[in-house]
Amino acid sequence: MTRAVIFSRVSSEGNRQDNERQTTELIEYANKMGYELVGVYEEKVSGFKNNNQRPIFSKMLDELDSQKIDKVLVWELSRIGRSVIQSLQNIQLLTDKKVSIYIKNFNLETLNEDKTPNGLSLFMVQILFSVASMESQLTLSRLQSGYRSLLASKGSKAVGRKIGSIETEEETIQKHSDVIKLLKRKLSIRQISGLTKKSTNTVMKVKTTALKMGLI
Repeated sequence: MTRAVIFSRVSSEGNRQDNERQTTELIEYANKMGYELVGVYEEKVSGFKNNNQRPIFSKMLDELDSQKIDKVLVWELSRIGRSVIQSLQNIQLLTDKKVSIYIKNFNLETLNEDKTPNGLSLFMVQILFSVASMESQLTLSRLQSGYRSLLASKGSKAVGRKIGSIETEEETIQKHSDVIKLLKRKLSIRQISGLTKKSTNTVMKVKTTALKMGLI
């Protein structure tokens, strides 16, 4: 019987996010496939951190050999990590251990049944990571460009906050929950701006924050 573990990750240490949805869906998948589920690893930490700053992920890696694990089930690709290089290194590490990663939202397996690398899946994984990285960099570039344009045209007062007013990332997400919902539906920045009547700069700021927090 195939022995599997579940790995789920959210970025927030607070109560705003939890691992329940990811874990529940992956348990259902494991039961459907008839896997022997031998462990659940739930992490609350930014995927941008290195492995030595991710104690739950590191613990899972340490226990893969002793528990003779065949598969690691994850909800989506970004749960492995947000950094392209770090994530690909983690995938290679698991591949070297002959442990397949099942990525639920794309229905991909990194290894074949005989535990050889699935070339097509690994190729798609690299493309998906690259596209996500390019999108993040483009969004940041647009934000910086918009900020410079506003600063040049209206001065520093136009982009400053009131004294004593600091909006946290959590407050930004809560304030613009309508934008988050539309981002999850893969609408463009301009489309979301039109539907919500919010500026493209605001939408891009929310998108950058949501990406950083692993919400989209």
